[in-house]
Amino acid sequence: VINTIAKLAKTCTLRLTVSKLYFILSDKVANGGVSMWCELCQGNFFDEFQMEGVAAEHNEIYLELVPENLSRALKTAQSAKAVKIKLTNKHCPCLRVSVELPSLSSSSRIVTHDIPVGVIPRRLWNDFREPSVPDFDVSIYLPVLKTMKSVVERMKNLSNSIVIEANLSGEMNLKIETDLVSVTTHFKDLGNPPWASEDGCQSSAQGRDLENMAEARIDIKKLQQLLAGQQVNPTKALCNIVSKRIVHFILLHEDVSLQYFVPALA
Repeated sequence: VINTIAKLAKTCTLRLTVSKLYFILSDKVANGGVSMWCELCQGNFFDEFQMEGVAAEHNEIYLELVPENLSRALKTAQSAKAVKIKLTNKHCPCLRVSVELPSLSSSSRIVTHDIPVGVIPRRLWNDFREPSVPDFDVSIYLPVLKTMKSVVERMKNLSNSIVIEANLSGEMNLKIETDLVSVTTHFKDLGNPPWASEDGCQSSAQGRDLENMAEARIDIKKLQQLLAGQQVNPTKALCNIVSKRIVHFILLHEDVSLQYFVPALA
């Protein structure tokens, strides 16, 4: 999960609650405005989990960190007997990763990594709320991500942007158009997820012509980062398109859900 996130964000926010961990990126629109929301149930990852937030009624911790640093620390833990992560204060707040490695003698080998983090004060917590699913024109299941990745990697050499278009008949096209070349890859029979909103009514996709394509042009690098970073093969991957405004990707796995919002280019 961390390797995936390290490909998507240079820095991100780690939100800790009693039952879940969240990795959050809420970029300002000026920086290309990509945002990400990744949710993990702590029970699926940890045998022991103890945390104490700021106060009983605000039992949460928000930290700013560089995911690449955490990814590097966890690489040493691949053959570990045990891994312990704790928040400490060593000259500055740190996330300490203690890795107990198997050893030939009776004494254990422990490697520790101290990763500097910034503690986010409570007054800023509201900046990190879960983004709502946009009122989309089309929602569609994605093709096999490996296939999509190789298509996008080839297209990346030809253009900086890519048009994603899809309809409610399970068809999706990836297109690039430049002065010299236009290339389209067609995917068929992908299927469209059934959505029901809280109040029981469907999104704006309802009543839409099934053949009609909704499209958005996005930065091809942002899409490639998402596909290149996929370390876990999601059980479900889908994409919601708000015409000419945003493409919202959702990748679901038994233990993890990742949402990724890419704004359309003007």
